[in-house]
Amino acid sequence: MFAEIITIGDEILIGQIIDSNSAFIGKELNKIGVDVYQITSISDDKQHILTALDEAKKRADIVIITGGLGPTKDDVTKHTICEYFDDTLVQNEKVLKHIEALFAKYISTPISDINRQQSLVPSKSTVLMNLYGTAPGMWIESENTVFISMPGVPYEMKGLMKNEVLPRLQKRFDRPYIIHKTVLTYGLGESAIAERIEDWEDSLPSFIKLAYLPNLGKVRLRLSARGNDKNLLEETLENRIEELHHIIGDIIIGYEEDETIEKRIGNLLVRNGETLSVAESCTGGKLAQSFTANAGASKYFKGGVVTYATQSKIDILNIEADIIDTYSVTSFEVAEAMALAVKEKFKSDYGVSTTGNAGPDKGDGNVEAGTVFIAIATPKRVFSKKYEFGKGRERVIGKSMNKALELLLEDLKEISKIV
Repeated sequence: MFAEIITIGDEILIGQIIDSNSAFIGKELNKIGVDVYQITSISDDKQHILTALDEAKKRADIVIITGGLGPTKDDVTKHTICEYFDDTLVQNEKVLKHIEALFAKYISTPISDINRQQSLVPSKSTVLMNLYGTAPGMWIESENTVFISMPGVPYEMKGLMKNEVLPRLQKRFDRPYIIHKTVLTYGLGESAIAERIEDWEDSLPSFIKLAYLPNLGKVRLRLSARGNDKNLLEETLENRIEELHHIIGDIIIGYEEDETIEKRIGNLLVRNGETLSVAESCTGGKLAQSFTANAGASKYFKGGVVTYATQSKIDILNIEADIIDTYSVTSFEVAEAMALAVKEKFKSDYGVSTTGNAGPDKGDGNVEAGTVFIAIATPKRVFSKKYEFGKGRERVIGKSMNKALELLLEDLKEISKIV
């Protein structure tokens, strides 16, 4: 069973907004056994929409359209859908009452006729009530294809997907099971991993597919199993992943569906009754953000500082100027001094620091772009490592953050073995 997603809006095509809707819709459809065959972004143009609908109908069982349902003249989706299905707009009283209730309760400006026109829907459609906005969703069946139109506002679209679209699709179609398990690895590139697991990969049954998803120092291995026997799929996946642990267990840190590396670090710290703080230069606060993005991080994460300029390392972390002058601001010595200083400043058990040159220029240090030093101060020692991450500022920052997490997790795992 295939679905196609069509996002409508000039703002997507010119890069003014990012199409996050398609990612959400695709993920939710996959959970219920529906494959997304294609995602298309088009402009707010009647002929363009008509062509897209016609082509999608030839390829997909389900066509999901988002965007273009607002009350202004540039939103043409609803009128174009009427033309495509040779239909007319009619007023839906339930939607009208909902719109009036929203204005009465939440909106200070008076309701206008333009707002009331949001209650006009194609007569051939089944209305999908939008609890969070004025534009309803619409469900139209034509021959063997289901067309679903939803507003482009993300929180409104998500509400419609969960409350209306997914339950209806599950009732309407018989679907296979699609089960994903994503193995998280750190410290080895995709080509090196592929070499180590080549025989294992070649032996996978036809109903399991493997995808490599590399990203700045980490690689996700996604196994996707498809079929009608859920128990068989789950059992086979479990057995194959157990085999994978015997081959590359040294670089596996967990599963995407279970916990991220930040959560795993947090769990180990909480279990040991320990805390963490970070001092960042080249990573600019991203390391701290990766921890605080998780609920409950305050149990183990005490805080962080971004000492980006050389003088801030002296003023905030009390790094001795002589150390910086002697070894350079990007060095083993300064990285370790930063980790120890932030550990002391926040009275934490662990301190992590990053200092380096993300590029493109040399900045305050005398090292080439892409050179990064990462230090970990533990309850018993401090150590640091040097990395050459190459060119590309965002790439260097991302690799630095991921490598710092990897080093910290490795140390925590070793301590846990001893304990």
